[in-house]
Amino acid sequence: MTQAANQAANEAANQERSTFRACFAVAEFRVLFGSQLLLVLGDTVKMLAFSVLVYARTGSPGLAALAYMIGFLPQVAGGMLLLSLADRWRPRALMVAGDLLRVVTCVVLGIGGLGLGSLGLGDLPIVVMLALVFAAGVPAPLFSAARAAVLPDVLAGDAYVLGRAVFTTTSAGAQVVGLAVGGGLLAVTGPHGALLITAALSLGSAALTRWGLRDRPARSPRPTRSTRFARSTRHTRSTRQTGAVRTTLRVNRALLADRAVRGLLLAGWLPPMLSVGAEAVYVPYLTGEGSAWGAGVVLAAAAGGMGVGEFAVGRFAAPAARERLTLPLALLLGAPLLGFAARPGVAGAAALAALAAAGLAYNLGLQRRFLDTVPEAARGQAFGLQTSGLMTAQALGAAAVGAVAELVPAHLAIALSGCGVIAVVLALRGDLRGDLRGDPRDGRSGRVSPPYGPGGGGEDARPSPAEPAA
Repeated sequence: MTQAANQAANEAANQERSTFRACFAVAEFRVLFGSQLLLVLGDTVKMLAFSVLVYARTGSPGLAALAYMIGFLPQVAGGMLLLSLADRWRPRALMVAGDLLRVVTCVVLGIGGLGLGSLGLGDLPIVVMLALVFAAGVPAPLFSAARAAVLPDVLAGDAYVLGRAVFTTTSAGAQVVGLAVGGGLLAVTGPHGALLITAALSLGSAALTRWGLRDRPARSPRPTRSTRFARSTRHTRSTRQTGAVRTTLRVNRALLADRAVRGLLLAGWLPPMLSVGAEAVYVPYLTGEGSAWGAGVVLAAAAGGMGVGEFAVGRFAAPAARERLTLPLALLLGAPLLGFAARPGVAGAAALAALAAAGLAYNLGLQRRFLDTVPEAARGQAFGLQTSGLMTAQALGAAAVGAVAELVPAHLAIALSGCGVIAVVLALRGDLRGDLRGDPRDGRSGRVSPPYGPGGGGEDARPSPAEPAA
């Protein structure tokens, strides 16, 4: 089959509309869905229980807040230094390893907070517990990248986009349920018991993944033995010790240097950066209005709006329509936030927050283009870079909008973040609309044959039509 015929066949498959039922008809997708559900529930309960445990031990609100977020802080390091391993190791093994790491972390935290003086074992120091959670967060992008990169192997064409929508909707709902379930567990078992139950959830996810998913090969081969022996002993030792870091940095640079990939990454990072930053100011805004209880209502409304938006666009919009809706939906992220300038009450704030969060469905129009643009050999790293960059952008956005709220009233800071979202979306309108089309193998998409391959010699590791994928 010629390259043109391949491209036409792929385009036809991408434009053929799928359904959520078709996604769940695939056994491996059900496995991924189940393990993702257990993962999000477990992580939500873990963060809540660990924060409560630290507060009970120290009485410090600052340390409790740090305990709640500390697992996210080091993920940027993992995203910058380790992501190449997502393509050099077998994905199922990586996903199981991530689950088992969570099991060990939760067991140590749970047992370490029990107070085992009668056994000659004192409580684990808080600083050690914080360091453990911090260290366990470093490789987290690696595990999530492996999971994201497997989904296109399980679901093809439009079903892949709907599968991503299911994951996003499930994550939003599972976070809300996890907070509610976590509160109940804390009341019944205490924080240490909740942490041990979280370890059991992670163990269940590991078992489901190990025996439910097919064992797929690594996408990008590791450096060969002959290549290592061809170099000096000193250089070979350095390659073994730093090869993953060097490869991750090199491929990240190549991905960001690629005009098409960079545009799609920025289009996925920057609009939510300021939109989520506005959510970080809901609590001080409503507290200042004398409705501290309303902060939970507004945040829950935002989570619900995100889930409804993802479901509605995924269920009722055809693939081509989703891509046409990308720009207006991205504008929806910011436009409702302008309403906060009128200083709404709890009900009005909840409605505006839900409407703005529904605009996050714009990402569904980017997913197929991103998958088609990144090279197969670096797919895991590309998805990992997409996720870790988004988390970092959201953290920076929260800090930025929070800083603005120190200078102006909170409701105006939220409205200004809406202005920022609109400005960013208009600046990225070409990437959001998909103006850079054309074949990514030629120069029309801005590609400059970056060194995606494991050898780094400047070759493009994307398989040609006559070659099997790595």
